[in-house]
Amino acid sequence: MAEAIVDAYGKSEQFVGLLCTLQQRLAVPFMTEILGTAVRVERVDINDANEIVAICRRGAQRQTIPILDLPLPSPPPDGWEWVAAYRHWARGRR
Repeated sequence: MAEAIVDAYGKSEQFVGLLCTLQQRLAVPFMTEILGTAVRVERVDINDANEIVAICRRGAQRQTIPILDLPLPSPPPDGWEWVAAYRHWARGRR
């Protein structure tokens, strides 16, 4: 995690550092299951509530899911350790 936030001053810069690292390192697209339904995670972004979210698609439907709530797929995609790092960091923010 230190790699993502090494030059960051304060929580907001750390957040941006983690977002950028997730966008660069998390191998998308990948499949996961949400409420028993297979979805394709297309990318990671930020929403209006200032949360990092996964942009998920199932057919023509698209939905954002906070990455804190995204189920771990099996097998996990490359870069999943950055989701775990963000989750660890976010727990310290609350």
